[in-house]
Amino acid sequence: MPSELLAMPDRALAAPTVRVLADADRARWDAYVAAHPDATFFHRAGWQRVIAQAFGHRTHFLLAERDDRIVGVLPLAEIKSRLFGHSLGALPFCAYGGIVADDAVAYRALDEAAQALATRLGVGALEYRNQTAQHPDWPTKDLYVTFKKAILPEVEANLNAIPRKQRAMVRKGIKAGLVGEIDAGTERFFHAYSASVHRLGTPVFSRKYFRLLKDEFGDDCEVLTIVLDGDIIASVMSFYFRDEVLPYYGGGVEAARAVAGNDFMYWDLMRRACERGLRVFDFGRSKRGTGSFDFKKNWGFEPTPLYYEYFLVRDSAVPEINPLNPKYRLFIQAWKKMPLALANAIGPHIVRNLG
Repeated sequence: MPSELLAMPDRALAAPTVRVLADADRARWDAYVAAHPDATFFHRAGWQRVIAQAFGHRTHFLLAERDDRIVGVLPLAEIKSRLFGHSLGALPFCAYGGIVADDAVAYRALDEAAQALATRLGVGALEYRNQTAQHPDWPTKDLYVTFKKAILPEVEANLNAIPRKQRAMVRKGIKAGLVGEIDAGTERFFHAYSASVHRLGTPVFSRKYFRLLKDEFGDDCEVLTIVLDGDIIASVMSFYFRDEVLPYYGGGVEAARAVAGNDFMYWDLMRRACERGLRVFDFGRSKRGTGSFDFKKNWGFEPTPLYYEYFLVRDSAVPEINPLNPKYRLFIQAWKKMPLALANAIGPHIVRNLG
């Protein structure tokens, strides 16, 4: 629990009412999230619709109210899978999550409601994806980190701040004649993204998922596609929240490597964010010991640990559902050899249960 919440005496505050988000609450919920310093893009109410419609999962978005005013929120979603188990999390498919609250009383009310819900549902575990440690007595997963860096006011200053070797890759893309274009839809993005994750041996999300993200979040969900002589090279879907940009899904076709397509793509996104007056470039989460982790460090970003904490209900240990688990290695190698069209057809049925 944040220290500033602990500093407030409990006796000064009445216990809030905790209930499930209703359609009529959405605007109030998002206004609260937009104003709260600890909230993230992944706390927005729109994720309820996206997760329910894209994956068919039950959602349990909880809000705490005191005197008809929202004083805390906790977006939760439930995944029930024969292959990967039964879980409740804040929030599956999102880098960050957990409780956002105004005070310790509201925080505890939401926390207790979530634990009671997890017990009632009989899940294996309740997961919070926190950016700071909240439950030192809960088991954690020391796997994910996030990378954030301030965007400097001048475009050239941002380019010069990139370490020399990585800056050379950006200049390679510029010299090759790469051009960035903002897309209204997600088709070109899906072409580049699906080709990229297939090469990594990872199941792809559905086209529907990305269309829902764009439809739900509008201009706060932007697709930037990199082209060369009209051909798709790479594409990235980014989220915007307050003064931050977060490139969340992206990838490039095979030809991207020869022209530093991915390197140019992230630079073009950073340049555009600088010109818009944004202040933070959030490179998102990565697993330790992966190529993604190394790539972001090469840009001069320093990793910050994420605290994924677990309240175990039926599970005896923290679930290890990730590509680094040795038992998934054969699956990954087989997936890479599968024809792309077949992988794109099967992948969404698998990845919907991974969270």
